[in-house]
Amino acid sequence: MTSASGRLLDQIRLFGVTARGNHGVFEFERREGQDFTVDVVLHTDVSAAAATDDLSRTADYGVLAGTVAEIVRGEPVDLIETLAERIALACLEPAGVFAADVAVHKPQAPITESFADVVVAVRRERTILLERAPGQAVPVVLALGTNLGDRLMILREAVKALRATEGLEVQAVSPVIQTEPVGGPEQPDYLNAVVLAETTLSAHDVLAAANRIETAQGRERHERWGPRTLDIDVISYAELRSYDEKLTLPHPRAHERAFVLAPWHAVDPEATLLTSTGPEKVVDLLEQAPDRLSLRHRPELSLEHWA
Repeated sequence: MTSASGRLLDQIRLFGVTARGNHGVFEFERREGQDFTVDVVLHTDVSAAAATDDLSRTADYGVLAGTVAEIVRGEPVDLIETLAERIALACLEPAGVFAADVAVHKPQAPITESFADVVVAVRRERTILLERAPGQAVPVVLALGTNLGDRLMILREAVKALRATEGLEVQAVSPVIQTEPVGGPEQPDYLNAVVLAETTLSAHDVLAAANRIETAQGRERHERWGPRTLDIDVISYAELRSYDEKLTLPHPRAHERAFVLAPWHAVDPEATLLTSTGPEKVVDLLEQAPDRLSLRHRPELSLEHWA
């Protein structure tokens, strides 16, 4: 599996985790139990951990082994396909894991013919988590920008629409920042803001809601980095990492964009952003952002208390 830049991801391999479980479609399997063996391959990026010698920046395979064994010993299921699915989803929980290969062995399966082993092997990628609604509300950061039309009114309408989105609760709205456009053709300056929210929607559903609001404001996608009536980017969603083509998380360029970092810092001075080297303070990233000198604060333009 490759990263967004095309580099082959690193792997952490854990083979031969064996535990006794009571899985199977037959009553005696549920009653007597049998040993299951699990092999796991995590597709990840260990460069930050390797550079810092910091266990917190990689997947702890000791914890992983315990998690796998606990699932095997846990609630019985009929199919080892279901068991493999549960283990794979658990393997995706650490933030730096982008995909997991899981093989569940059932060498004592009740088969009348002579055989050596039965194995169900699955791959699950972190993108599957983009489609799953969280069990409880998670934080999400959204960046808003516009440089066409009545820019202030468009931002106000966007915030109003976000507040009205079912499953999304707006927690705070940043001050407005005016910025020069980055890349693309010659065009007017942008008004930018950041919205902090909590959501029970899946990440894909948050993106879909943002796209609907963009469309309602006349957004058309004709030219990359071209002018637009409204742009709503999902900057981060909980601690989720994703290389999905439609929704890369955290946003791949947020760490170097002052027009995102400045309003975010203004509304949450302690904010952090998950980067390729681990979490970093937004204020530190802002100090290094190449476009930071083009910022113009517009305190007279209010979004927070507008109705």
